[in-house]
Amino acid sequence: MNKTAYLKRIGIYENDLSATLETLKLLQKKHLLNVPFENLDIHWKNPIVLDTEKFFDKIIDQKRGGFCYELNGLFNELLKSLGFQTKIISARVSNGKDFGAEYDHLAILVEIDGEEYLADAGFGDFSAEPLKFVLDTEQTDANGVFSVRKHSDEYFEVVKKHGGEWQSEYIFKDSARDLSEFAGMCDFHQTSPESHFTRGKLCSLMTENGRKTLTDKKFIKTESGEKSETEVASEDEFNEILAREFAIDHSKH
Repeated sequence: MNKTAYLKRIGIYENDLSATLETLKLLQKKHLLNVPFENLDIHWKNPIVLDTEKFFDKIIDQKRGGFCYELNGLFNELLKSLGFQTKIISARVSNGKDFGAEYDHLAILVEIDGEEYLADAGFGDFSAEPLKFVLDTEQTDANGVFSVRKHSDEYFEVVKKHGGEWQSEYIFKDSARDLSEFAGMCDFHQTSPESHFTRGKLCSLMTENGRKTLTDKKFIKTESGEKSETEVASEDEFNEILAREFAIDHSKH
């Protein structure tokens, strides 16, 4: 792990970081501000393999983004290299009615001074900072109000407040997993017509006062609560916005 290159990629130029909560908050926020959530390789026919060296080459050397297995898979390696006690966990994402299969999403639990925190740099529009793994407590950050609660005997649930109503984000078990266990669902999300990742291109990045998201059809910017949408008329226009707003050159991939 080339920590210096990784930290530079997310806009941090100091190497003497200690494994504290403040450092974890800084790392997650900077990650979200600099590394987009994107599924472009699925549409550019570049297979995504669960290999942290390949993640590093793509995200750090090529200055790309990725989806959860890549983003959190690599983020977990950075955290471990900085002395954090971590484990990767499996989560099942809510679609509003039901939850995806086991290994649908990869997130991270980090232990600091006897307390656990849910760190997630790979879920798009989610919390800007790690969530303390404590039940039934409202936690507010730049991206909204969140809470962790018991879902069932086996699962915990992360919910986010939307207009006064709690909406489910995902459910998870707090058991440690190995990256290889996510291979089947990683393949599913790249190949299945039932996967929302195969249905269209997506690139999304948190900004200091909002978010910007590019799809095949729209470029959406939210700044200080104000939302603007621009139609994307062609693939050429998509690639032009991708280069301008996310510094990703389609021709190189």
